[in-house]
Amino acid sequence: MPKAYVALGPGHEPTAETARSILGYARENLNPYQRIRRIEFFELPKTISGKIRRVALRARENDAARQGATLDEWRDDQFPGLKG
Repeated sequence: MPKAYVALGPGHEPTAETARSILGYARENLNPYQRIRRIEFFELPKTISGKIRRVALRARENDAARQGATLDEWRDDQFPGLKG
C-alpha cells in the first residue's frame, strides 16, 4: 500500500485535518494507481549529501511490523468523505 512520509514546514501541525487535506488532494489530482493510501508525518532521515535514507525508512517499517507496533500514520479509510 503506497505510503508518503511528510515533513511539515513551520506553522503546520500533524493533525487529522492536515492528513485529510493531503489525501483529498491526491484523490482529486492523481490517477488511482498513483494515489497514496497512508501518510506519516515524520522527519526524513538523510545522508551527509542530503539524500533520503530509504533503507532507514524500510527498516523502521519492518521493525514496527515485527513488533506488532503501530506507527503514527493516517490512512485514507479513516476519512469516509474521501471515498466515492
